[in-house]
Amino acid sequence: MNNDPFKEYIKESEPDKRDKSYAWHTAIGLQAVDGLKTSEYLVHTAVRNIEGEIPFEEANALLQSYYEENPARDADDRTEEADKVSARIAALLSEKAFSFTPNEYLSIHRKLFTGIYSHAGRIRDYNITKKEWVLDGATVLYGSATELRATLDYDFSEEKNSLIKIFQWTYYSSPCSVYIQTVANSCFW
Repeated sequence: MNNDPFKEYIKESEPDKRDKSYAWHTAIGLQAVDGLKTSEYLVHTAVRNIEGEIPFEEANALLQSYYEENPARDADDRTEEADKVSARIAALLSEKAFSFTPNEYLSIHRKLFTGIYSHAGRIRDYNITKKEWVLDGATVLYGSATELRATLDYDFSEEKNSLIKIFQWTYYSSPCSVYIQTVANSCFW
């Protein structure tokens, strides 16, 4: 069969060096925002991925092996968490598939924190407070556990409605509507 009817549906492949570099830089930066530091081993592994020596899956496997062989000696050391979550963020940022839904939100949480937090990918069933270092030890107001699913559904619905209005406006007012829509979508990750 010379004319492959599925040729246009090419399997997503590894991104180029520039995109991988951006994903790793963002992933490591997000850890820094939370006050977490990544290891030199992660940086070395990220460079190998960016250079095309190893895919994201192998980077994750190498990190898993590294921490099995070199467990943290200090219970307060969160380097392992920072490294593993950075690698997972970089891989997720490099994927092209995305749906703007509460289920995708929970799926991302599960992918990032499986093996790190027992509640990965689940909506909490209790109320919390948490001292935030960026707020000088103060806490933000967290939503009530009993209302979280309804709050997620509402928030996503409102964001989708806002996006629809933006898309309609750009479609009718600009020949570059597809480009603007792509940029608007990327802002929500």
